[in-house]
Amino acid sequence: MPLDLDAAALAALVARLRAAGCVFAEDEAALLVAEARDAAELDAMTARRVAGEPLEQVVGWAEFRGLRIGVEPGVFVPRARTGLLVREAVRALRSCADGAGGAGRASGAGGGGGAGPVVVDLCCGTGAVGLAVAAEHPGVALWAADLDPAAVACARRNAATLGPADATVLLGDLDAPLPAELEGRVDVLVANAPYVPTAEIAHMPTEARDHEPRVALDGGADGVDLHRRVAASAPRWLAPGGHLLIETSVRQAGDTAAACEGQGLTVRVVHDDDLDGTVVIATRRGA
Repeated sequence: MPLDLDAAALAALVARLRAAGCVFAEDEAALLVAEARDAAELDAMTARRVAGEPLEQVVGWAEFRGLRIGVEPGVFVPRARTGLLVREAVRALRSCADGAGGAGRASGAGGGGGAGPVVVDLCCGTGAVGLAVAAEHPGVALWAADLDPAAVACARRNAATLGPADATVLLGDLDAPLPAELEGRVDVLVANAPYVPTAEIAHMPTEARDHEPRVALDGGADGVDLHRRVAASAPRWLAPGGHLLIETSVRQAGDTAAACEGQGLTVRVVHDDDLDGTVVIATRRGA
């Protein structure tokens, strides 16, 4: 049963959140009230939010591309701008379907042995990107991986709840845990790898800096270290005509694109002003 809060108590909650710097205090208050089972839990959740913990970690979920993604304390929170990565990945899958077809579909290389297109989600965090792609392009065989055990556990729970049935979440550094049978069979490889320059982490909002794992934020000196590693490994996994998509920033897009071009991939950059998102799309040449 929803918690019943009178107008005075709700106003006090909004004021408490606003004083803590919550820009959308009214919306956050409404969500906290909706999620709390009783007054004591509401007070505890509010205290966590006022202390700077991300709202999504406090309530336990984030809305992402129409999905309710489970988010646990200490796990990277999906950002709205990453919806661009999903949108472009789905477009890439559709372009594969309209063409001759990728090797992933022909091979049946997915976790459950199905014949759908193969999608790999590196640095998967909660699993939001891969799961959203699978929801918007049904029938994919999804593989996801992350270095953080807490993120992998969270992603596995989300995969069990949201599907697809043909989904596998692995623990390991970038592509290291992927099975050899995926080589040359991946239709779409997505990566929301960290791209915050090391020196800039100290200037990030408290909720990210203090409550999300540094491994999910730190992209090295110029923020592109992980992008270079992903680009270097991508040709091993991509099917002919397969696509690598990396979320980046406007400032870093040139370096991310150069890393992909250096691996012989054909590159273009997509930016969406409304989402404030930027994605580099790199395609392996071939039939």
